[in-house]
Amino acid sequence: MKFETKAIRTQTDRSQHHEHSTPIFATSSFVFDDAEHMRALFANEETGNIYSRFTNPSVREFELKMAALEEGENCIATSTGMAAIFATFASLLKSGDHLLMSRAVFGSTFKINDDYLAKWGIEYDYLNPLDMHQWESLVKPTTRLLYLETPSNPGLDIIDLKAASDFCRQHDILLVVDNCFATPYLQRPLTVGADISIHSATKYIDGQGRVMGGAIIASNEIIEQIYPFMKNAGPSLSPFNAWVLSKSLETLAIRMDRHCENARKVAQWLESRPEVSVVKYPFLPSNAGYETAIKQMKAGGGMISFELKGGLQAGVKMIDSRQMMSLSANLGDTRTIITHPASSTHSKLTPEQRHAAGISDGLIRLSVGLEHVTDIIDDLHLS
Repeated sequence: MKFETKAIRTQTDRSQHHEHSTPIFATSSFVFDDAEHMRALFANEETGNIYSRFTNPSVREFELKMAALEEGENCIATSTGMAAIFATFASLLKSGDHLLMSRAVFGSTFKINDDYLAKWGIEYDYLNPLDMHQWESLVKPTTRLLYLETPSNPGLDIIDLKAASDFCRQHDILLVVDNCFATPYLQRPLTVGADISIHSATKYIDGQGRVMGGAIIASNEIIEQIYPFMKNAGPSLSPFNAWVLSKSLETLAIRMDRHCENARKVAQWLESRPEVSVVKYPFLPSNAGYETAIKQMKAGGGMISFELKGGLQAGVKMIDSRQMMSLSANLGDTRTIITHPASSTHSKLTPEQRHAAGISDGLIRLSVGLEHVTDIIDDLHLS
C-alpha cells in the first residue's frame, strides 16, 4: 500500500460492534478471563492488554501506523516528543557511556544532557552537523549513540543521512534521528540506515495544535530495550491523544503537501526582499543543504528561518506588527506561527551555545500554515 493508504487503513481489530472508525479505548485497566489468563499475560506467555501504562488498543493503533509509515519494525508512543528523546537516552545509555549530539538541536534536548545525563555519569560531546571530518575526532571507545536533527530546529541545517549512517556503521554506533520537521511523509531515516527515528507528534502529526505526543520507531530489538523504561517510568501516551493522533495521520499527506507549497512560495518571496539578509529553507537552490535535501526529502517542509538586515529590532517590529499570524512556541499547526527562538524555545541556552547552533538574536522561525499563501505574505510586514 502507498503512504496515504497505510495512514488511513492501518487499524487495530474491530470490536464486536463492527465499527468503521476505531473508537477510543478510554480505560486505565483491563480484566482477565481467569487467574491463568492473568498469570500468562504478566509472564509474557500470551499477548494482550493489562494496564494502559503498558499498552492500550488506541495507543497501539497509533504505534502501528507510525511504524508502517516510517517503514520500521516497531514503535513506542510517548506522552510528548521530549519524553521520546529522554526514554531513548535513559534506556540505551548507562554510566560511562558517551553520547555524540549535533549542536543544532531543540533547546530542551540540551537540558537533558546538562541536567540529567551528566549527573548519571554519561558523557556527551556536541559536534558540528555539517563538518563530518570533525566527527571522527570526537568518537570514543565508549560512544554509543549519535543524535541528529535534520532539518534542524531552528536553523534548518540539512545532514546527509546516508553519510551519517555509514559513519555510525563504521564505528558501531546507533544513529538516532529527530524526524519531527520532515514527518514520515517527507523523509524516512530508517530506510537509509538510521537505527531510530523520533517524533514530537505534537507538531505536524497532530497538525492542529490540539494534543501532545511522541513516537520512537526502530527495530523490534531496540524497542524491546526501551519498553521496560516506558512500562516502569510511565511517560505513556494517553488513549485520547493516541486516538486524535491516529486520526490526524489520515490527513498528514494532504496537509504536508499544502504546508510545503505555501512555505516554498513564502521562502521565495522572502529571498526577493531587500530587507532580508538570510533565508533558510531546504528546497531553496541557494540553501547550503539544497543538494542533500532534494536527495533525501520529498519536499522542503513547512518551516522557514530568516533574518532581517535590521537585526533584532527589525524582527521585533515585524512580529509586533502582525495581524493574523500566531506568536507561539509551537509549530506544525494549520495556523502560521512566528517565533523568536533566542527569547523563547532556545532561551535557556547560553549565548555561546546559541551562537554555536547558528541561532542569532535576530533569527525568526516561521511555521507556515495552511492559510491562503497571499494572506501569509501580506502579514509579513518587513519594513
